[in-house]
Amino acid sequence: MAAGAELGEGPMWDARSGRIAWVDILARRIHLTDPVTGATESIETPFHVGAIAPRANGGFVAALQDGFWVVGDGPPRRIAGVPEARPGLRFNDGKCDPAGRFWAGTMAYDQARGAGALYRLDAIGRPTLVIDGVTISNGLDWSLDGRAMYYVDSPLQRIDAFDYEPSTGEISDRRAVVRVVPEMGTPDGLTIDADGGIWVALWGGSAVHRYLDGRLDRVITMPVSQPTSCVFGGADLDELYVTSAWEGLSDSDRRAQPLAGALFRVRPGIRGRPTRSYLGV
Repeated sequence: MAAGAELGEGPMWDARSGRIAWVDILARRIHLTDPVTGATESIETPFHVGAIAPRANGGFVAALQDGFWVVGDGPPRRIAGVPEARPGLRFNDGKCDPAGRFWAGTMAYDQARGAGALYRLDAIGRPTLVIDGVTISNGLDWSLDGRAMYYVDSPLQRIDAFDYEPSTGEISDRRAVVRVVPEMGTPDGLTIDADGGIWVALWGGSAVHRYLDGRLDRVITMPVSQPTSCVFGGADLDELYVTSAWEGLSDSDRRAQPLAGALFRVRPGIRGRPTRSYLGV
């Protein structure tokens, strides 16, 4: 639908405008793409933008390189920084939980092992470090009953689950629920569908996988090697949107993959769930 993102990521269905909102992290842009016309409007951000979510009070909450911001609702304004922020780190992926808190994680630009963390931003704009020692903080989402959180630290080659307490946002009892062999690619962004299936983009694997009860249920082959994340959207939430990237591809690989960096739409015959909004400041 839209092409050219160096590092496309973090798609979400913006029901307010009927568009897919997604980011190009390294270009410092939030894209708003109309699925009917393909037209894309872009919002520039002050720093590299790792993740966004709709904000109930207008615009988007965004995890930028140095902390949490509000964008798209007047001039960008900073909500809070994180004590561990430094020039060699950036935010990478994030999403709102069922209570309207915004979660986002960091990674080192050089992918240094254990340099990143996962944070939770509460309603009053206060960030809390939840998991440290993360290498590439990536996809996350919550189970249908809201009692489990799924999470990816990409180099671990797995999707983990935690027990999740909705009232406090506390997590516990980490365990692996899906393991991905390296030959299939590296797990990246993910989303949970209306039947509880886990859809995960596989960086380097040219595919999006659906897992149900821990077992591989479906494979969607992509025309690019680096799909990055996925989300359901459309009026009936029956369209799967997949972001991708050309970052790190050689010139020959880019010629072989002219759609690298594009936003794709797939109709898998399964519905997703509405994108949750940030219910904070």
